[in-house]
Amino acid sequence: MKRNLSWPAAAALAIGVTALSTSAIFVKLAEAPSAAIAAWRMSMTALLFAPLLLASSRNRRALASMSGRQWGWTALSGVMLAAHYLLWFESLRYTSVTSSTVLVTLQPLFSFAGAYLLFGERLSRPAIGGGVLAVAGSFVIGWGDMEAGGRALLGDAMALLGAGAITAFFLIGQRLRAELPLAAFSFVAYGASGAALFVYALAAGVPLAGYAPRDWALFAALAVVPTLLGQSVLNGLVHRVGASTISMAILGEPVGTSILAYFVFGERVTVEQAAGGAIVLIGIFMFMANGAASGRGDAASHKEEDGKDGDGDYEEAERRNALRGKAAQAAGDA
Repeated sequence: MKRNLSWPAAAALAIGVTALSTSAIFVKLAEAPSAAIAAWRMSMTALLFAPLLLASSRNRRALASMSGRQWGWTALSGVMLAAHYLLWFESLRYTSVTSSTVLVTLQPLFSFAGAYLLFGERLSRPAIGGGVLAVAGSFVIGWGDMEAGGRALLGDAMALLGAGAITAFFLIGQRLRAELPLAAFSFVAYGASGAALFVYALAAGVPLAGYAPRDWALFAALAVVPTLLGQSVLNGLVHRVGASTISMAILGEPVGTSILAYFVFGERVTVEQAAGGAIVLIGIFMFMANGAASGRGDAASHKEEDGKDGDGDYEEAERRNALRGKAAQAAGDA
């Protein structure tokens, strides 16, 4: 189903993608180890969601009534998010900002592949062709890095693994967001992510304190700008504009990052990176434009038709549970 974006939604998308584009820049500016950067970023973001939980009785009820299954899967999604950031941040130590960011944004392609494997969604031939083209583009990017040596290729591999980890995070969240409001899910997922990264840092002997004020400022900037104003804004829009629109918008991230990297670091974009990035974007656009041939369809479309968003689904579930409780009580009284 084709959607016409409203001006407010388009502006929010632009803000979210622009905010996301700063992530690699902040990471490259920080002198702290990748594990410490990621741990503090996730933990600080979880703390930013705490006031939303305290201010809303609905969010507090949702958190208190989470089942063991919901806690387990939400925590697992947080661990996948931790793996994503750790791998991506570490990749920036070995390869260029542009290569790392473009490879990580293969996430939409991996998401649809995961949906096929997990949910049986079948793809049209043009969509498969777009996927093959996007993978070919990633090889072009990697080929250009061969001249830079094995370290650059290692960074590219880490970025691709990071894309797989964030795919797992979104696939798990796709299910859980129908059951939990955004604030409750985000608080638990980000908290679990931060905890996992703290454990990893301690096990690896990575210091978590003693950094310069500049690094602490960058930790906070990562929590506020690319995470709260970037990822969380896009998560809040996904049920209004659709997952495909969000995925397409995220593909603008490497463009913004490349521009920022040029001005901040003087990092030039090579011919191979430019050509490979263009092929990746064209391939993913073909994939998104053709979509799935069959399957459950776009969940966002169904929600829009029903006049609900993700939090609306949670409220509906609450109402159904309340009605069941009243019915059970009435039966007991009878």
